[in-house]
Amino acid sequence: MEKKSHLLNITDFTKAEIVEMLNADINSSSELFAAADETKRLYVGSKVYFRGLVEFSNICSKDCFYCGIRKSNSNVHRYNLTDEEILEAASFAYENNYGSLVLQSGELASEQFADRIEYLLCEIKALSDNKLGVTLSLGEQTRDVYKRWFDAGAHRYLLRIETSNQQLYKRLHPASHSFEKRIDCLRILQNIGYQTGTGVMIGLPYQTIEDLADDLLFMQSFDIDMVGMGPYIEHEETPLYAHNDILWPIEKRFSMALKMIAILRILMKDINIAAATALQAIDPIGREKGVKAGANVIMPNITPGMYRNDYSLYQNKPCTDEEPAQCRGCLDARLSLADSEIGYGEWGDSKHYFRRMKK
Repeated sequence: MEKKSHLLNITDFTKAEIVEMLNADINSSSELFAAADETKRLYVGSKVYFRGLVEFSNICSKDCFYCGIRKSNSNVHRYNLTDEEILEAASFAYENNYGSLVLQSGELASEQFADRIEYLLCEIKALSDNKLGVTLSLGEQTRDVYKRWFDAGAHRYLLRIETSNQQLYKRLHPASHSFEKRIDCLRILQNIGYQTGTGVMIGLPYQTIEDLADDLLFMQSFDIDMVGMGPYIEHEETPLYAHNDILWPIEKRFSMALKMIAILRILMKDINIAAATALQAIDPIGREKGVKAGANVIMPNITPGMYRNDYSLYQNKPCTDEEPAQCRGCLDARLSLADSEIGYGEWGDSKHYFRRMKK
């Protein structure tokens, strides 16, 4: 109890302390998870907020070495939902009281793409009488495009950096991809007024425990509002797959992801943390374990079922054979087992964001 009380009251960790907690055996981390769960309940409450996820296109201009929908993967069946299909998914989210929607796709940057997203945002706000919150996860764009989308109704943006180690970042991307540009985009998003999110992959080839500790400290120093991070799961049609011989066992990547969630919850008590779908790809109740470790957001997939297999960022992606209505009923039951209440009809905005904006 004494250790748990100490963790509850803590506001900072040194890198060495984080490394020690990450190195701890999962079976000896129960106090860490209990403290993270209690911290969540004290600072953001016991509710879990849904973000209906629409993966509306797997067409991507990027060539990241870890991603199954990278531009150079010629074996991917490319798709692009029509505007009508996207708005139908948004209507489903609204009618099922999800509160919020996420529009996600491969990274594209063009005037046509910017116009399309602006139009969709205006339509989503109209069909929901402005009651549906909207998060975008559409990669690197210019300041003008980010501002247009913000003005059209998007208020949260997730742009994952995947690692804060610049040298490791270079190993994960072709030379044309810029770590500095990614960071600049995050700063622009914050300056415009978005609730700004990022995230990392956990258990990458060549990644160290010290790297993961630095990732957490990076997110703290950047004053991020929300985080989506999860275990790295390989995809056989990517260049990084050739480095599988140095990967941590999948169980270690999973347990490390839970510890990362728990430590970040204690470090940044009032941010939003998503329980990544990748957790469920490893453990059937992985997302629920993420919620118990401190996460308070889940993104049920409401992409039409016929497209889900094609948005294959990694292998063994769960729930690809379900339709949106099945997903909701499943999550209702599963989250009750994690002692959590679903915040239906609520945007579930980041409390940290409002505190940050007052500074």
